[in-house]
Amino acid sequence: MGHLFTRLLLATEHTTYDTGAESVAFGMATRCQLPLQTVMPLVSNPEYEALAPQIAARAESEAAKRIADLRELAGAAGVTIELRLRRGEEPYQEIVQEAREQASDLIIIRRRGKRSFLANLLVGEMVSKVVAHAPCHVLIVPRGARMWSQRVLVAAEPSPQGRQVFAVGVAVAAQCSLPLQLVTVVPAEGVRPQAEAFIAEMQALAGQGGVDARGEVRCGKPFTEILATASESRSDLIVMGSRDDGRIGRALVGGVAQKVMGLTEHPVLVLHC
Repeated sequence: MGHLFTRLLLATEHTTYDTGAESVAFGMATRCQLPLQTVMPLVSNPEYEALAPQIAARAESEAAKRIADLRELAGAAGVTIELRLRRGEEPYQEIVQEAREQASDLIIIRRRGKRSFLANLLVGEMVSKVVAHAPCHVLIVPRGARMWSQRVLVAAEPSPQGRQVFAVGVAVAAQCSLPLQLVTVVPAEGVRPQAEAFIAEMQALAGQGGVDARGEVRCGKPFTEILATASESRSDLIVMGSRDDGRIGRALVGGVAQKVMGLTEHPVLVLHC
């Protein structure tokens, strides 16, 4: 079986908030024996550089130190990184553009950065914009998270997108030789039969692929039930979609994905299906 992701892009500023994302990116690159494309965004614009050249020069110097340190860490982990410093007014735009230019199939990024007036947000504003505009899937990694090693949780619903999300989750579980947990959250008991039929179908498909899968239908607030399932099943990777088609509940819309990403301590793979 080929690797699910072959063009990884680590987006990092190499701060303490990026340690989880860097660790997971190194782990994925090592496991798949892949070079790791890396982008470091630097806030800058011509007007700023002209008015404050000393501040701009200091920012460049600090970035150079972070790049050197990151290269050293990657080397110690046995990972070859190809790093590019991108300057721009909006870091998320630079990350998204780099992903497009590199034809990346996965962006690996931290959950949030340093605290500010946006500190009440569950997921950093820049990260949210990357997730919204990325041309590929995005893996959001909390600061203290590491590579998953216990169980993969897929949150999906009976829809074409839900089946695509499930297929990716099965592929991840198979490559990592991990069991799979599937959950579908419904808004009312009346739609449970359709969801249960979906769960049974997906479990059978997983079994055909050699993946041990369990599944359940839960009724309640989608993000609450997804997080509860992750905790009860001891899943340390959550796979979900970025939006939903409205057939059953709202388990995969942006707001729920934001809450799941912001409240779990494990990586969340958000798929653009």
